[in-house]
Amino acid sequence: MTKRRSKQSSPGGALIGAILVIIAAIIFAVTDIDLTGGALTQPTAAVTDVRMLTAPASTPAAQGTNTLRPPTVTPVAPGTPMPLITGQAPAGVSNIPLSNALGFQRGFWRVYFTVPVGTNDRTQWRGGMEDVMVEAINSATRTLDIAAYEWRSQKMTDAVLAAVRRGVRVRMVVDNEHALNDPNTTLGELEAAGIPIVDDGRSAFMHNKFMIIDGLTVWTGSMNYQPNDFFRNNNNVVMLRSRQAADVFTAEFNEMFVDRQFGRRSLATNVGNFTQDGTQIEIYFAPENDVMALIIREVNQAQRSIRFAAFSFTDHDLGVAMLNRKEQAGVGVSGVFETTGSLTTSSEMTFLYCAGVPVFQDGNPGILHHKFIVIDNQTVVTGSFNFSSNAANNNDENLLIIRNADIAALYMEEWARVRALARLPQRVNCE
Repeated sequence: MTKRRSKQSSPGGALIGAILVIIAAIIFAVTDIDLTGGALTQPTAAVTDVRMLTAPASTPAAQGTNTLRPPTVTPVAPGTPMPLITGQAPAGVSNIPLSNALGFQRGFWRVYFTVPVGTNDRTQWRGGMEDVMVEAINSATRTLDIAAYEWRSQKMTDAVLAAVRRGVRVRMVVDNEHALNDPNTTLGELEAAGIPIVDDGRSAFMHNKFMIIDGLTVWTGSMNYQPNDFFRNNNNVVMLRSRQAADVFTAEFNEMFVDRQFGRRSLATNVGNFTQDGTQIEIYFAPENDVMALIIREVNQAQRSIRFAAFSFTDHDLGVAMLNRKEQAGVGVSGVFETTGSLTTSSEMTFLYCAGVPVFQDGNPGILHHKFIVIDNQTVVTGSFNFSSNAANNNDENLLIIRNADIAALYMEEWARVRALARLPQRVNCE
């Protein structure tokens, strides 16, 4: 299958397209693979509110929704008010009351989603996932291991210092460019307190964002430990109170912290594949595991629906796998791309759009920083792993595959929230 790319229909269009690509490239170069720019304009809403949005003028019918419960993405007439889903939990799942975030829990797991706020006034950036992470750090009684791509939270820094004062052993692994050498980082305070910090010392990224608390609880997901990701960007976080999960993540942490092995220097292939309380969980790390092949394996097993939200989706094999499930098996495929970079020649958005897959550019003026796929309303693929060759071959990354209908329902609702604000791709020519 030949991959078709967008073309511009006029010299003026070509100039505009070139300018957009250059701007996107500059943003990527300045802010790294995890973009954090953009001012939000949507108003802040409490978790229990329902906001009314206006349907995009050219919103098409979504294909093969098959969600576990309403509301789903359905055809709407232009200008029709459309409710933004606000996080009503499935039966048996408890809501965690939060401001500027949505939280859910059942048994050994929790799932969180950021709710981007509508102001650049940092005095209004309160609560949300920053407070959730502080509370998690405050719960540590013996050990705290942190792998951080970025670290700019004063509240989290203060919580870590308090943990040290109460006798918790703290260790950290960070990316050298975007954490240790970031002029806005608060890592200096932790170094001054004697906390051992290991950086990857290479141009590729230590892109993990996870914490292991007391060798029992793991926190991971797409969210970096910095204010933009807490308050302006769309992110998801998973908490697993699981000794088995903690053991797998600790082995990966020790590989970096103790053995100083990063990227392709990694010798171990730490994996987890276990069932806890009826939920099957698989844990993988890139690049030592062939993570992209594992994602494609899951896509190839889809029978009814595939939904994705992607900050970076540039892997063509994954795009082809999704299209094949649509064309060969009638699977409903749809996804939302982060707008910045979505029109570059490396993005899969044009390929999928021109092949008839309903894909969209996100409507958050901040960053759609998710990297998740929901398959058949049963399986969630998530973690730090972008759908790109850098994530697969160069960066240190983690990936979870979770088979749980309740968790899948929560991610489907998050997808619907993102989709409700999204629009059809702009300036794409499929000729």
